[in-house]
Amino acid sequence: MSSAAAASSSGPPTANGNTPLVAQGDWIKNLVHLAKTAELKKHALTLQLHTAHILSAHASLDQKNKQIQDLKEQKNRLESERLRLLNCLREVNEDRDKADLLEVTLNKECSDLQTKIQVITDGEYAVAKADVDRLRQELGESPVPSLQATIEEKSQQYLKELRLQSEAINTPTKRSADELGSDGQPTVKRPRGRPKGSKTKAKQQPAAGSSGTASAQKNAQTPALAGLRDPAA
Repeated sequence: MSSAAAASSSGPPTANGNTPLVAQGDWIKNLVHLAKTAELKKHALTLQLHTAHILSAHASLDQKNKQIQDLKEQKNRLESERLRLLNCLREVNEDRDKADLLEVTLNKECSDLQTKIQVITDGEYAVAKADVDRLRQELGESPVPSLQATIEEKSQQYLKELRLQSEAINTPTKRSADELGSDGQPTVKRPRGRPKGSKTKAKQQPAAGSSGTASAQKNAQTPALAGLRDPAA
């Protein structure tokens, strides 16, 4: 084929005098190379697109994994808080059961004491009080106070003692709060009365003025006395 192309190129010129164009080199190979280059670019673009999709998916996967880890940590914290609250609830229920049991016991004891008081009041106490009142009346003395009056007196005395105790407990706290200022700092106590030396100085100044006045009066009286002595002389 190359010999034919060489023969045609060495042939006589055409009628118009122009030499025909002849392809030089392996043009089929060049066409194949160009086709493969175009196909390579196409596949490279496709590969880049898939790579971008994979990288984006990996970023989303990492973000989701981090969210899952955060949720696991939050779940662990919530589980710990749930266990703590359940434990607190169990303790509260136990304390409530103990309080209910203690309330029942105290109510029973109060009922027993009220029954005992009523039995003693209606029985032995009534007989003893009647005997005491009768004997005191025979002796000309006033009867003993009633049981209700005695109970009220004891209750008032008990309440008074409680009030005194509470006042004794609250007094140091109030005093310490008064000693502290509004900002929590101890207040500086100012001395009462006048500053030292103020009264003495005030007294010394009139004394000096009075001494000056006395000396002036004495000097004024001296010529007068001298004048009185001159005629006598």
